[in-house]
Parts: sequence; structure tokens; C-alpha cells
Amino acid sequence: MARLLLASLLLALLLAACAGDDTPPGDARLRVVTTVSPITSIVEQVGGGRIALTGLVPEGANSHTYEPPPSVARTLAEADLIVLNGLYLESPTLELAQANRRTGVPILQLGDAAISREEWVFDFSFPESEGHPNPHLWTSPRLAARYAELAADALAVLDPENGAFYAANAAAFAGRIDELDERIRAAVTTIPEAHRRLLTYHDSFPFFGSDYGFEIIGAVQPTDFSEPSAREMAALIEQVRAAGVPAVFGSEVFPSPVMEQIAQEAGAGFVDTLRDDDLPGETGAPEHSYLGLMAANVRTITTALGGDASALDGFDVSPVFDGSSDAVYPQ
Repeated sequence: MARLLLASLLLALLLAACAGDDTPPGDARLRVVTTVSPITSIVEQVGGGRIALTGLVPEGANSHTYEPPPSVARTLAEADLIVLNGLYLESPTLELAQANRRTGVPILQLGDAAISREEWVFDFSFPESEGHPNPHLWTSPRLAARYAELAADALAVLDPENGAFYAANAAAFAGRIDELDERIRAAVTTIPEAHRRLLTYHDSFPFFGSDYGFEIIGAVQPTDFSEPSAREMAALIEQVRAAGVPAVFGSEVFPSPVMEQIAQEAGAGFVDTLRDDDLPGETGAPEHSYLGLMAANVRTITTALGGDASALDGFDVSPVFDGSSDAVYPQ
């Protein structure tokens, strides 16, 4: 009877330890936890099916204000590697990770490692007075390639047996990025120079703009992520009129009823399909990827500003890794 009670107790403890764990029994892969979907996609490109990858921030959520539920603590506690964008984008998740990770589990903040403090960008949504720089580095393909390189290095330290696999995938991703870069530049040259100006709802494209010769003329969303005031709206309308841009850009993630009004009163078109951290297509589809995200955005921007996006035709947005992946993208 004593042995039976002991066995029952051990079984109960084992079941409790496994509760909420979706990793199949005996799965020896690294458990990697990420935040926003572009970061998840970049890490997936590197790790493929050789890591058990879980994204935390639901697609379509505001990553700046997202508060992870308590259940996320368990996922973070089971992780072997935690990957964030950093640069203050996911502060609540970072705090939760620091409080719940196992001893020695690294937290990789890609943005902090990819650029120096001297390269930080401050703008309308991220003023220098607040001390938090614009964190949207991934809208620059060259910086996305750097993210992949950093992820590959971190994975190889923890899993040297698959280090060559991670490095090869990061290199293949960089090659695909080089091709994308060439296609973007070809598309941008078709946009009249006077139209190469971006007014977006959210300040997500400063690094993209700098790389490809776009002037970022402003953003509609104030620093507190509220709707703009009447005075701010009037100033934006005048700014759009003065700039003479043919279109202004809303956001898939931040729907705003005032954006269309600003465009209409300024005599510009309104495009609300631009994305910064919500991947296009359904989970598992080739276009549901970082490469698919950037190709779709460039098509949207180029066409709306009077250019020809055909340079993007035929670009391969499918995974660079061999095999399949069961990465989790919460919806």
C-alpha cells in the first residue's frame, strides 16, 4: 500500500509538471520563445523544425501595450532561449521573462545587439524626451538579416550539434534578403521622386525609409497610442497637402477612423493594408512570413505612390530551411 501511494504521488507530480506543456514527450529540441510575429518568423527561418518555437504576442495585437497573461509565465519558465526585439518594445514581457526564466537561460534582445546607441532613431511616436527609441528595426531587410545572424549564433551556443544547420539557414536567409533588397530598389526607382514620402498611422518605417530613400513626413498616432487631437489632425491635413503625396497609409494593426478623414480632407488616397508586425496570409502559408510581409508592404507602398511594383513579381517568400516547422503563431 505504501509503494502504491508513493507511485501515485510520483505520477501526480509528473502530470502536474507536464501540465500545459505542448511539446511532445521525448522532444529534445531547444524550446525557443519569441514575441511579435516578424521576430518569430525570422527565428523560424534559422531554426526550422529543429527548434520548438512559440510566439507570444497574438498577431494583430498592439505590441507596445500588450500585457502578457499570467499563463505565459509557464511558457517562459520552460524556455531554453527567449528572443525579444528589445529597445523597450516588449517591456512587460521582458519583466515576466526575467522573473520566470530558469537560471542561466539567455534573453536575446535583437534590436539592442543589432545597432549601437548612436544609431537609435527618435521620431514623432518615439520622442527623444521619452528615452525610448523607435524599435521597428525589422522593417529594414538588412537589419532583419542581422537579426537572423544573431539568432543563429545564440542557437548554436545552446545546440552546437545543429550549429552548421542554423548558420546555413541564416546565410540562405541573408541571400534571400539581398535579392529582396535589389527588387525593392528597382521598385522604388519607379516612384516619382516627389512622391517618395511616407505618412503612416504608426511610426514603423524609419529604418526602411532611410535605406530606400523615403522621407518620413510624420505619423498620425501620438506617443500615448491614442487618437490625435483636433489640432493635431488639422496640422497633419496641412502637412499632407503641402507634401503633395498621392496616398497616406493606415495600419492593419492600428485601425483608425480619423486616418481616412485626414486623407480625404487633404486630397490624398487612403491605404489601410500596410503592416508592421501582422504577417499576411494564413499561418502555414508561404506568404505568412517575414519575407512575405516585406514583399507585400513594398507592393502596397510602391503602387499607392504611383510606381510599378512588378520588380517583386516571382520573389520567393517561402521558408529557406529544409523540412517542416511547427512554430506557433498565436492569433
